[in-house]
Amino acid sequence: MSAKAEISWKIRTPEGERREVYVRHIGGEWRFFVRARRFETWQPLPRPELEDWLNLLDAVTRRVHRRLLHPDDLAHLRRRIRERFPEARV
Repeated sequence: MSAKAEISWKIRTPEGERREVYVRHIGGEWRFFVRARRFETWQPLPRPELEDWLNLLDAVTRRVHRRLLHPDDLAHLRRRIRERFPEARV
């Protein structure tokens, strides 16, 4: 697994708790993992929220512009978001 297919970010939940999200692109599928603190183990996130998908889309868009990912990855991700969240404007 190359580092190009690994993306992570940190956010705050509405309750004010810190959360780290980590995403791996494996076999054409995006797998999400989450943890609350730095030294905790990553737990799979089976149903990521729309906000998580949009953060991933932003990160992938930036990586495509820097030529770290292929533009097809961006198109595939947009299709995946539309499938899961038809009401979202992507």
